[in-house]
Amino acid sequence: MSFSHFSEDELANKVIGCAIEVHKALGPGLLENAYKKVLARKLMNEGFNIEVEKILPLEMDDIRIEVAYKIDILVESKLVLELKSVEYLNDLHLAQIINYLSLGNYKLGLLMNFNVIL
Repeated sequence: MSFSHFSEDELANKVIGCAIEVHKALGPGLLENAYKKVLARKLMNEGFNIEVEKILPLEMDDIRIEVAYKIDILVESKLVLELKSVEYLNDLHLAQIINYLSLGNYKLGLLMNFNVIL
């Protein structure tokens, strides 16, 4: 099944469902990387086209940094996932995903914290 024709909102709903399944199975307390690997595999198994640690360059004037940032998971080339496993999300986490959206010219991103009890 291809999800490329889905809107960002439709993708987000499907991806949130997958993330909830991963969180229910693994629970809180693992490192971010564990959730990223399992969620990436789950999304691939569901048929999503994903890129893990998608590189974003940074440009200013005549300066270009090729590997400035890495998006945790990019879904169908349009939905940015930024995963955390922290006690609390803060303004820096929000700023990070906003910057990814801006730098990559994406419309929607999800900031997901797996270190919470469902």
